[in-house]
Amino acid sequence: MDEKDFLADRFETHRGHLHAVAYRMLGSVSEADDAVQEAWLRVARHGADDVENLGGWLTTIVGRVCLNMLRSRGQRAEQPLGVHLPDPVVNRAEPQDPADEAVLADSVGLALLVVLEALAPAERLAFVLHDLFAVPFDEIAPIVGRTPAATRQLASRARRRVQGTPAPDADLARQRAVVDAFLTAARGGDFEGLLAILDPNVVVRTDWGALRPGEVVRGADTVAGNAITYTRLAGSTRPVLVNGAAGFVSYAKDGTPFSVMAFTITDGKIVEMASLAGPDRLSTIDLTLLED
Repeated sequence: MDEKDFLADRFETHRGHLHAVAYRMLGSVSEADDAVQEAWLRVARHGADDVENLGGWLTTIVGRVCLNMLRSRGQRAEQPLGVHLPDPVVNRAEPQDPADEAVLADSVGLALLVVLEALAPAERLAFVLHDLFAVPFDEIAPIVGRTPAATRQLASRARRRVQGTPAPDADLARQRAVVDAFLTAARGGDFEGLLAILDPNVVVRTDWGALRPGEVVRGADTVAGNAITYTRLAGSTRPVLVNGAAGFVSYAKDGTPFSVMAFTITDGKIVEMASLAGPDRLSTIDLTLLED
């Protein structure tokens, strides 16, 4: 085995971790793939002979690549209309093989990713690397071009924003029961049944992709009415895990995927929902793990 093959093997042992970092930074599975590949190209060009902590070094490289990608987004003239949701990680309701487990290991709550999307690039980097992956501030500081103290302030500002994110119930079976109750009530036109499981201040974000502006709907009454209308238009549904939480994929009457629905459930109530709908938006989401 030559030196480059040896380095490639070492890199592969860290790929899953690096993809997890990039996904939390970018909120896009495909862009996370690109960031990890760019990191490998940089490592392959320059080598890692003098590196003692390869995992930490690779994490900072991926962080730098992601920061550049986030800054490039902000410089583009073309921005998504209305609501843009991060790409979800969609998996079978019950993991069946190691590939399923690998996808779940790369997941993070969609509600948290929505909040991270609103952060400035440097804030997001400081928070993700320090708070989610325990990278010291003195290693993050050179990436953002600040002192460690200033970098700590970046993470602190981000942390204050993130602290308002609803904490989901940990019991997946309880989550699934609430989602099933939501579907049953919506299909049956049971308005009161929906109100019983919706938080009064529930928020629903819908992302239709580039072809149609997304929207945000707030309040249990409005959400309940929309849910009844929506389920009458949709065909069948399939329970799935969306970023490790209970959700479902709905299908049009011709059997093609129509939407992915993600739920944040706290104390048995639905506090947030995210809907990624339409062929344009769904084309960017990997649903291959649902294939039998």
